[in-house]
Amino acid sequence: MGVYFNPGNRGFAEINDSDYVDKTALIELINQTVEKKNKLTCISRPRRFGKSFAAKMLTAYYDCSCDSHALFDDKKIAGTQDYEKYLNKYNVIYLDITGFISEAKSKHQSLRDVPVMIQSALLKDLIAGGFEYIKGDSLSECLLRNVSKPDVSRFVFIIDEWDALIREAKDDETAQQAYLNLLRGWFKNNNFTPKVVAAGYMTGILPIKKDGSQSAISDFKEYSMIKPRKFGEFVGFTEDEVRELCQQRNIHFDSMKMWYDGYHFQGVGSVYNPNSVIQAIENEDFDSYWTETSAAEGLLEYISKDYHGLTQTIAELIGGVDVTINTMGFANDLTSFKGKDDVLTLMVHLGYLSYDAERRTVRIPNEEIKQEFARSVREVKHEATLKRLAESDQLFADTIQGNEMAVANQIEKIHDEECAPLHYNKEDSLRSVIKLAYYTYRDYYLQFEELPSGKGYADIVYIPRKTSEWPALVVELKWNKSAEGAIDQILKRKYPDALVNLDCPVLLVGIAYDKDAEGGEKKHFCKIIRYDHS
Repeated sequence: MGVYFNPGNRGFAEINDSDYVDKTALIELINQTVEKKNKLTCISRPRRFGKSFAAKMLTAYYDCSCDSHALFDDKKIAGTQDYEKYLNKYNVIYLDITGFISEAKSKHQSLRDVPVMIQSALLKDLIAGGFEYIKGDSLSECLLRNVSKPDVSRFVFIIDEWDALIREAKDDETAQQAYLNLLRGWFKNNNFTPKVVAAGYMTGILPIKKDGSQSAISDFKEYSMIKPRKFGEFVGFTEDEVRELCQQRNIHFDSMKMWYDGYHFQGVGSVYNPNSVIQAIENEDFDSYWTETSAAEGLLEYISKDYHGLTQTIAELIGGVDVTINTMGFANDLTSFKGKDDVLTLMVHLGYLSYDAERRTVRIPNEEIKQEFARSVREVKHEATLKRLAESDQLFADTIQGNEMAVANQIEKIHDEECAPLHYNKEDSLRSVIKLAYYTYRDYYLQFEELPSGKGYADIVYIPRKTSEWPALVVELKWNKSAEGAIDQILKRKYPDALVNLDCPVLLVGIAYDKDAEGGEKKHFCKIIRYDHS
């Protein structure tokens, strides 16, 4: 077994010995492409979503230098028609591009040297593995000569973190082009690709970088966080898989869902970050496990960019508002931003936002990522952002102190600033305004909309975090009615009943908007009372 050429099945065997969630049905989809016209597949997904697990699984399955029956005979793939047809039948080249980048840095070499390092390492491995080599042969010449022999199978190329060099050399176009040229030589070369490549599988964070409006390696079929299509269930753990894990470990599923659900794909439903789910189970603690790694840039860098409308959009997202986005112009790199939509599209690929393909909107997916936004936004230096933070903090203080006029005035101010005249008088706009106004709630609260309680559903409820000493807030909204009427509805329908087990005070907040107030002016009103469960 080699390092890069036919590395065997050890990597997957280690994964299989842990709490492995069976994702081997992915192999069936790749089997459908082997030695076909559509044999090149590129799947992009965020960090910590199991990319390397999938790459090692495919390596163990196709590698002809080992016998992997013991690893797969009890898995889903074993029940498919072509299981034996492709199992351990191909030569495999497995590359983790991050390893070559680390080696280049440790030797103080330029990232422009990485493509040469890859070819040299592969050639050395092939020779060690018994491939015929004539002095002066290039890697391509060596591969072509050997696969022409009747007893040598063609190759399955598996490239993990394929885009690592695109990210690391984000400001070095020469390094990027040298690397892309290497990939083109393997996967877009009529004298090489049909003869040597049985299938290609690349995985990374970003889709393939564009040359103009087209993919730089156009023969790959791409499946991304924007359009995962048939690979949607393999982006992460499905809800059924998470529910089963929770049952096995006696973990509260509803808490798991609140913390880590939020990515949704057509035909699949909810998808969860595998790393976060496993960490929560192993640590017996629901928390943010979205730790920084070299696999992606920091959230702060992107929400700090100075593009028109981005500050307001980030505020809407943090407030829980879904935002329309155009993903078409993104160049699939970390530098070629033309506006806020490109920044938001990158954040979808990084997993900071989830994308609704049907509505073409984005949102912050779950509590884990909401915490990342809450932390990062405090560090943004935009004057407009700092002003929003200060105003929201003051709004919470005014609400808790019962300063009804100040609360009404601030809600009215946000309504005037954020709602276009066309949408100002729509009923759903007031709910969005409330969420925008209470912008910093995640520092102190969990936010729930339409919370089932008593004899109905409370509009918005803020439940204090364990570390907060603030009261719970039950907010009811009324359109062209009184704030007192909102309080009456809270009491009559017993909305506070859902909070009876909380060891904290409860405030009832009625907020009303009258578009035909006295004098013909649009006016907001607020009523705040303290609620006693006894």
